[in-house]
Amino acid sequence: MVDAARMAATSMTDIAEPRTNGQGRRAARPPSILLGALEQQRALAELVGFGVSLPLFRLMPTGDGHPVLVLPGFMADDASTMALRSVLRSRGYRVHRWGLGRNLGPRASVVDGLVGRFDAIHRQSGRPVSLVGWSLGGIYARALARSRPRAVRRVITLGSPFRMRRGDRSNASRLFDRLNPGPGLRDPLALEEPPLPVPSTAIYTRTDGVARWHLCIEAERPLAENIEVRGSHCGLGHNPAVILAIADRLAQPEGTFRRFRPPRAAAALYPRPTWWRDVTDGAGAA
Repeated sequence: MVDAARMAATSMTDIAEPRTNGQGRRAARPPSILLGALEQQRALAELVGFGVSLPLFRLMPTGDGHPVLVLPGFMADDASTMALRSVLRSRGYRVHRWGLGRNLGPRASVVDGLVGRFDAIHRQSGRPVSLVGWSLGGIYARALARSRPRAVRRVITLGSPFRMRRGDRSNASRLFDRLNPGPGLRDPLALEEPPLPVPSTAIYTRTDGVARWHLCIEAERPLAENIEVRGSHCGLGHNPAVILAIADRLAQPEGTFRRFRPPRAAAALYPRPTWWRDVTDGAGAA
């Protein structure tokens, strides 16, 4: 698991080298300067929406009490996921923070600490654990699911660019490179092969100002789905549409999977999602 987690996490370093990737498509460029510059303002607006939506969250399905581990994104800590965790806890889940400080990248202390924390939660609860990971936290979550499929109930990622490959860039790549120097990953294509062995939900927004949205979506397969929302990368953890979708996904009975269908009253919050498809024009999605 340590090697798998390091491989998954360091994908954001090594693949950031400015060259054509090895997947037969042009390297993805970072989102536009304008989208990146407006991230904080848009995230603040989503936080206001979160406050307004608190009464609506009380109508979400009640959970079955299974454990949920929430992982923050790059440069974030548990404070960033506090709003999401509080709502999920109010719906009856045993919600756990990651407890490893600021997520600066795949240092040995982070990888070993995350594995230890996950194993302790699973052992103490005696039940499979659902993983909710934001951005880099979602890449960690997918690595955990590959290493411990019987202990993971489902994976939900929020704007996680798990399809980044050598040559792809995000607006966080430069800082990530600086904080995580080293040779990086030698075979990034192996990260997503074979398909994730547990149910997975990829939540993304086309106006993501940090990572290209098409690097954050699943290929079509029986246990996978994509959910598109409107919003920013930095606001995904408290975006009302995201929280409604997460609650719906976590409420599915253990061992079952049905793709998300938004309630009619909230359908306008969810544009029609798309699937990843390997193409040569650099779009990466259909």
